[in-house]
Amino acid sequence: MSTQEPVPTLIALSGLPGVGKTTLARRLSSEIDAVHVRVDTIEAALTSSGIVDLAGGWPAVPDAGYRVAYAITRDHLAAGHSVVADSVNPLAVTREAWARCAQTSHANLVNVELVCSDHALHRRRVEARRSDLEGLTVPTWQEVEERTYERWDPPVLRIDTAAGIDQAVREIMAVLSSRRRK
Repeated sequence: MSTQEPVPTLIALSGLPGVGKTTLARRLSSEIDAVHVRVDTIEAALTSSGIVDLAGGWPAVPDAGYRVAYAITRDHLAAGHSVVADSVNPLAVTREAWARCAQTSHANLVNVELVCSDHALHRRRVEARRSDLEGLTVPTWQEVEERTYERWDPPVLRIDTAAGIDQAVREIMAVLSSRRRK
C-alpha cells in the first residue's frame, strides 16, 4: 500500500502596505505549519548587505527581492512544505510569477488579496508602522496612496482586514479546509 504525500499549498498574499499582510502571514503560517516567505525581509537583507547600492540602487534591480523569494518558495514547495508568500504583489507580472512557482512545484495555489476598507484605520496603521528590519524603510501614507497597484483580473480571495486579523485567518482557513475536502 502506498501512502500519498499531501500536496503543498502556496498562499500568495497581496495588498498595499499597512493592510496587515505580515501579521496575517505570521499567524497563518503558524496555524497551518507553513513556511513564511517575506519579500520585505529579503529586500532589507539585500539593502543591508550593500549589494543594492553596488548594483546602482533599487531602480537597477527592482525585482531582485521578488526573484529571491520565488526561488526560496520553489525550494520549499518542492520539499513538500506549504508556503505563505508575503508581498505587496502589485502587478500582474508578479502574480503570474507566484502562479508559476506553484505550477512548476506541483503545488496548489491560493491567491489572497488583503484590503482594509476602513480608510482611516489603514492610514493609522501605515503612520504608526515602524520598521522591524534593518535596511527596510517603511512607506509613508502618501507613498502608499501613490503606489502602482493593478486590479486583479482573475478571481481572487479578497479579505477585508478592517474586521481584524483573527477573522482574516479564519476566512483563509475555511477556504483551505474546503479545498482539502474536494
